[in-house]
Amino acid sequence: MLVPVLMLALWASPLHAGLPVTQKHERHHEIDQLEEAWRNAVLTGNTAAMDSLLADDYMAITASGILQTKEQALANLRSGRTHLTQLDISDRKVRFYGTTAVVTSLAEVKGTNPEGEFSGSFRYTRVYVRDARGMWRIVSFEASRIRAPGERRQ
Repeated sequence: MLVPVLMLALWASPLHAGLPVTQKHERHHEIDQLEEAWRNAVLTGNTAAMDSLLADDYMAITASGILQTKEQALANLRSGRTHLTQLDISDRKVRFYGTTAVVTSLAEVKGTNPEGEFSGSFRYTRVYVRDARGMWRIVSFEASRIRAPGERRQ
């Protein structure tokens, strides 16, 4: 009975389980810092910071279902057409799979766009990959709007 339980525990452990605790904490801290750098870049329209965070082959799926490349994301940020005035992040979870980190969070957003003011709650997933130089880069992002019970799609 003990052997199957131990086998299950070993099988279910994350890929970075063999890392020393300090190294696990360090990797988590790195991703938390990058998430904050992303948040600040979005809030301030800092395209240089965003450019350094995104991988060249970055691809996003926006909350409206539109595919967006790195170049499109930077152009959108540069134009200022959509400007976030508030971006509060909570419920962040970071998981590691070798040289990949998957982040899920809840975002409370307020801002303006050409249609006027907007706000909402969103769940998102962001995927980081450590490149050959050891730098974490965002390769993928997807956001989904959280709708209130009974709220209709627009």
